[in-house]
Amino acid sequence: MIVFDASTIILLGKIDILELFISNFRGRFLISETVSLEICTEGREETPLIVKLIEDKRIKILKVKNSGQIKKLMMDFNIDAGEAETLILAIQEGALMVATDDRNAIRACKILKLDFVTAVAILIRAFEKNLIDTDEALIKLQKLQSVGRYSMAIIEDAIKQIKGGV
Repeated sequence: MIVFDASTIILLGKIDILELFISNFRGRFLISETVSLEICTEGREETPLIVKLIEDKRIKILKVKNSGQIKKLMMDFNIDAGEAETLILAIQEGALMVATDDRNAIRACKILKLDFVTAVAILIRAFEKNLIDTDEALIKLQKLQSVGRYSMAIIEDAIKQIKGGV
C-alpha cells in the first residue's frame, strides 16, 4: 500500500506515468481527504485522469482518524495539512510507503521511520522494469525537471541511472 501526497500524484499525472505506475504495482493506493481536494482542482491537465482513477476505485480516499495530530506534524516539520494527513494515514493504515516529493515531508518520513518514494524514483523504476524505454524516460525526466523542484544533482543522478541502464 502506498499513500500519496498531492505533489507526487500531480507530478506523476503531469508526466503521464501515474496510470502506468498504478497498473503495474500490486497493492492499494490511498490519499487523504485534504489531498483529494488539492489534486481534484478544475483546469489542471492531470485532474481528469486522477478523478477517473478515484472513480474507478484504483485510488481510494480515506479519512484520517487521529486528526488531532495534523497540526502537531504541521508545526514539527513545517509541512502543509495534506502532507501531515498523508503521514498520519500511512501510519494509521500501516502503509508500505509514502509517495512524496516535498522536502520537509521526506525529512518527516526519515524521522518517523516511514519508507518513501519520489516521482523521480518511480520514473526510474518504470524504466528499470522496461515499462518505458530510454528516450521516453529521458523525456519524462525533462518534463519532471520543468514542473518539479529538483536539484540539478537529483536530475543528473537520474540521467546517469537511465543512460547507464541501457
